[in-house]
Amino acid sequence: MKLDWIAEISVIALLILLVPATAHQPFFEEKDFSANLPGLIKDPTVSTAMYSTLETPDDVDYYSFNSSIGQSILLSITIPQIPGQENFTPTMALIGPGLPSGELPKNAAIANPNDYGVLVLPSPANATPFFEPFSRTSYWTRQEVYVKLPANGSYSVAVWDDRGQVGRYVFVIGDREVLGGDLAFPLKMKDYWKPIDQPISGNPPGYSQANRTSAEQVGQKPMAPGLGIIISLPSMAATAFILLKKRIG
Repeated sequence: MKLDWIAEISVIALLILLVPATAHQPFFEEKDFSANLPGLIKDPTVSTAMYSTLETPDDVDYYSFNSSIGQSILLSITIPQIPGQENFTPTMALIGPGLPSGELPKNAAIANPNDYGVLVLPSPANATPFFEPFSRTSYWTRQEVYVKLPANGSYSVAVWDDRGQVGRYVFVIGDREVLGGDLAFPLKMKDYWKPIDQPISGNPPGYSQANRTSAEQVGQKPMAPGLGIIISLPSMAATAFILLKKRIG
């Protein structure tokens, strides 16, 4: 139908116009980011968001990147306001050459421990909440710091929870916004934006992350992502391009 074709093109054009000149690159932890198979960051200066999960009390996630001496790199952790995550406060540590000595959890693994130092970045006492209006999703910003790297070489970031809590978090590295990321991000976000239905250490027996919502904690109406997902504008543009290509072809 001619009208359907015109409507489809109009939607595609609108999506393309909505895409900003820059945006962060979202990715998911498809498999556990272990010390042997860390989440690889191609460029630590590019704004990259890794949507990850601490699934067990002793889980430690790892990310790896190469950098140059003197580079100032943004490292941050934000917590999705998913039910039960009000008190989820993971610790983050930068591991690499030229850093001071520091302690990691006993179950953490470090390559070349004699050559590497550790900069531990605990979660602050108070988080900064923010609401993303386009996707209608809310987060808490925990750690957010710029680190000037003291040497050339390979660095790692480890993320764990000192109290053995489980939950979802977003590891953010870099602040230079470049289009890219997982094109299936909107679809995967639907499954990601759910509580981890496991008891949290230190809470009464039977308490799980699904017992209370973040909105109930602060007296607000619960918010959910539109249609259960966060829409990534870069992903929308890519989807629009694919639709247009198929239609023309």
